[in-house]
Amino acid sequence: MMKSQIFAIFIVSIVVLPCCLCARISSSSSHASFNSFNVVDYGAHGNSQIDDSKAFLKAWKSVCDASQNAPTLVIPKGKTFMLQPISFQGPCKPTKINIKLEGTVIAPKKLEGWKWSSDDDEKDAWITFSNIRGLVINGGGQFDGQGASWWGCEKCNRPTALRFHGCGNLDLNSLNHINSPRSHISINQCNHSKISNLRISAPKESPNTDGIDISASSNILITGSTITTGDDCIAINGGSSFINVSSIYCGPGHGISIGSLGKNGAYETAQEIRVQNCNFSRTTNGARIKTWKGGSGYAKNIIFDNIIMDAVDIPVIIDQQYKTDDIKVKKVKDDKAVKVSDVTFLKVRGTSTSEDPVQLNCDAIGCTNINLEGIDITSTNGEKTRASCKNVQGICSSCTPNVPCLSSQNNLTTNKFL
Repeated sequence: MMKSQIFAIFIVSIVVLPCCLCARISSSSSHASFNSFNVVDYGAHGNSQIDDSKAFLKAWKSVCDASQNAPTLVIPKGKTFMLQPISFQGPCKPTKINIKLEGTVIAPKKLEGWKWSSDDDEKDAWITFSNIRGLVINGGGQFDGQGASWWGCEKCNRPTALRFHGCGNLDLNSLNHINSPRSHISINQCNHSKISNLRISAPKESPNTDGIDISASSNILITGSTITTGDDCIAINGGSSFINVSSIYCGPGHGISIGSLGKNGAYETAQEIRVQNCNFSRTTNGARIKTWKGGSGYAKNIIFDNIIMDAVDIPVIIDQQYKTDDIKVKKVKDDKAVKVSDVTFLKVRGTSTSEDPVQLNCDAIGCTNINLEGIDITSTNGEKTRASCKNVQGICSSCTPNVPCLSSQNNLTTNKFL
């Protein structure tokens, strides 16, 4: 063989062999390429029948232990992954973790198909994320809690679909959530978090299927979402502060609620809350504050601003005697309640199915500095509307219906805005 031919073969081997080697390396480590971890590469089937929980946990371990920041757990499009009750736990090495949900994640269809591990002592959530900082979940995919088999079981401890605990700087956006056995999303001790562009739905008759429940959290923004469920679209519970809710379409459901607070005599607080630019359609309640008789604590510095009501049963309601027909509540003394003060309902307008669309029902300790301005609510059947109130102190300006127990003032100065 001539020297020129040998030299040519040598050159080709230098160029081609490493390229082949690179291709093999790329193929063998595709699950971790570009700091991305696909659950399919860890054994997930995505056929809606086989339990993919173990594969998801394997992929999660790689993500949580990743040496580079902002790794991504990929749940690919075009597949449906069935998961048993599962917990994704931190703390993790990266300060930010992405979950790209492009496909569908479903719970077991039948109640008897749910399998709880020995660690699930409370058995109160299908998917739990705990102690993970900087968690971002998006991608346009769907969580389906398949809750129909749970809804008819009155004695069952129905689980929440997604529970987030201790997840600071949480970001949920561009996701679909349907048919949870109970609440769709629970946020607890997750400060400085944002929830946006969600679609949450369950049938009107499904019990306790709240859209988003918030507790013990501060500096939370919820915006640009559509929530249609069988209970509260959003419930802001004890320990919550600096909560801003905007551009929410709610209905059917029970409205957006502060509370309930003070159940079983508990001390609970909620403050610095603003709900603005929201639409309610055919809900049982609109802008609501509810506290239990016998509780303690306070709900204060709350504003409902620029709210549109369409055929809502009770658009404006403060109920400081929530569920007084409860046997335990009836035995509680009248001088103990969660204090409700510094609340503004501003520019609430639209229609109600009730002749009594404004209800301010406070306990013996009363509600103070309750201000209504620009209220314009008419009846869907054309009849005259009225307001009911008890033990309330405050001001009403430009209110239809008029609230007789409140003072009238032409230029109302509202309480502090957030």
